[in-house]
Amino acid sequence: MSGFLIRTLAMTQKEVRQLRRDRVTLAMMVMIPLLQLLLFGYAINTNPRHLPTVVLLQEESDAGRALLAALGNTAYLDFVRRVEGEAEFDAALAGGEALIGIEIPAGFERDLRRGLRPTLLVAVDATDPVATGSALTAVEGAAESAFRHLRGLPAAGPGPLFQVASHARYNPAAVTQLNVVPGLLGTILTMTLLIFTALSVTRERERGTMESLLAMPIRPLEIMLGKILPYIAIGFLQAVIIVTAGTLVFGVPVVGSLLLLGLLSTLFIAANLAVGYSFSTVARNQLQAVQMAFMFFLPNILLSGFVFPFAGMPTWARWIGEALPLTHYIRIVRGIMLKGSDLALLQGDVLAMCAALVVVTAVAVTRFRQTLD
Repeated sequence: MSGFLIRTLAMTQKEVRQLRRDRVTLAMMVMIPLLQLLLFGYAINTNPRHLPTVVLLQEESDAGRALLAALGNTAYLDFVRRVEGEAEFDAALAGGEALIGIEIPAGFERDLRRGLRPTLLVAVDATDPVATGSALTAVEGAAESAFRHLRGLPAAGPGPLFQVASHARYNPAAVTQLNVVPGLLGTILTMTLLIFTALSVTRERERGTMESLLAMPIRPLEIMLGKILPYIAIGFLQAVIIVTAGTLVFGVPVVGSLLLLGLLSTLFIAANLAVGYSFSTVARNQLQAVQMAFMFFLPNILLSGFVFPFAGMPTWARWIGEALPLTHYIRIVRGIMLKGSDLALLQGDVLAMCAALVVVTAVAVTRFRQTLD
């Protein structure tokens, strides 16, 4: 029995020493549960507030101003700007500038004073029904209390003085697949491509073929591009399979341009491959590379707006989310497939993905040059 304990303790000491030397794995064991606790505890909110809202006020009136003041006092709406026409109103929703649009039509106050029950128009971006559901209820409640102190209105009858007409755009039936499938396209590509390229350089080291690469007259950027290009083709094939299955099996429409979707998907694929390649230049072995990829994937899936509403996150979480390519790609895919958005409406997210690609590529090339030295 004593021999059993001695051998077991010796093996335990050996494993502890190995863990102490493998600082990356030890850090991951500590950081992953801490990161999950912080993200789920502070960043995730299924009842989002302060949703970006645009207003189309067709006439200047006391009733319109009272209504806007009441809506502005709710915690669910943040007025980003006042638009001047229907086209600008539609573009703000289609481009993702606003999730909610409120239109007060001409003659609203006149009909209100005559007891004709005028209609307040509320348009919501229903590509993410969870984000706008609670806000729509809050809009109706605030509108009912907006005219309590407004003089000259008819006495309250059996019903409200006006009615609210809500229009859920882009996904009026609140079909879950129309929200999930476009997000899955980016999530699946991120998960698979990160792991593919995170193993690329570490695999060369473990197989002993890195020396052959070092002996070749080839530059770090050329090595990186040579390793990434085949995976771009694989990622593009994955995207085609997912979009085709989403259309044929789940009935997800593609309202916009397939060519634009393909080009921007290629950009997103390249950005993720560059991130994975950067991890492969830092990791000492394939296990560490996979751990880094998972560490990066966790905030992607939680802070990109795929699982939880992006608008419901605190400011610091949204800043992190804006730095992730997946956040912008999900907006692009939903915009093209569900809204028919063109490049002009998506230019902000496209520029953000381009910036991420440039920065990550520079980091990857610099890190790889350092590993060669």
